[in-house]
Amino acid sequence: MVATASVYSPCRLVLLVALLCPVVGLAEGDADDRALGSFDLTEFRFARVEYDSVGGWGQAFYSFEGRIWDRWETDYPQAEQNFGKRLSQLTRVFAGTQPARRRLTAPDLGDFPMLFMSDVGYMDYSADEVRAMRDYLGNGGFVWVDDFWGDAEWGSFERFMREVLPGKRWQVVPISHEVFKTVFDIDEMPQIPARTFARGFFGSRTAEPAGMHRQPSGSLETATMRGWFDEDGRLMVIGTHNTDVADGWEREAYGQWYFERFSTRSYRLGVNVVTYVLTH
Repeated sequence: MVATASVYSPCRLVLLVALLCPVVGLAEGDADDRALGSFDLTEFRFARVEYDSVGGWGQAFYSFEGRIWDRWETDYPQAEQNFGKRLSQLTRVFAGTQPARRRLTAPDLGDFPMLFMSDVGYMDYSADEVRAMRDYLGNGGFVWVDDFWGDAEWGSFERFMREVLPGKRWQVVPISHEVFKTVFDIDEMPQIPARTFARGFFGSRTAEPAGMHRQPSGSLETATMRGWFDEDGRLMVIGTHNTDVADGWEREAYGQWYFERFSTRSYRLGVNVVTYVLTH
């Protein structure tokens, strides 16, 4: 059974003031840890999934801000550090800020009530990883997949999920679903662009340009949450498609304008999702 942290009642009113200004200089470097059993399990912490990708330059890996990034580590670890801090401010959840990363086949995967995956448009996987994901979900785990845009990138992840959960198909999660209402009343799925595209270089659009993503891209204009449900109607996997929610966490100090327009919306959704995970 997936081991979860204690469930705490969210502060719905008093601590909302924490979203009025960004936290500057929150990151403490990459305190990432691969060692097993080294985290305080009384703290809520999700694990970033480390996976392989197909292709070469611009596909499996890319260059940004003076370094080379694998796809799995997009927005990592700053997003996790910032989100853990905000989650503790906005709720009564004891959230850790030390990021964790794990392969799907890690023996302690069940210590994490939630896994987070990013930029999965070129994801590659093994039969062992498919089985491990299936076992994790079957034991009550929850997976959030973020920052993949267009039809080809969605299709890549959907193929993986067809092997993980044969016979199940995704559904659009309507804005009326309780995951959008647990703490904050969210009335629109937020579309968060990467920082590079946030200043409105493409007019008022918040969708990222098609040329930045796997082809054929199809429509990138509308952000949706898509999900896989278990037999009891519990969401067990969500994909926040055509949006980069974690960039809103990672880049909150980019500027007050960015924080107010994008980060606040990213945090609200993140708090709602974690609250849903811990209460279902």
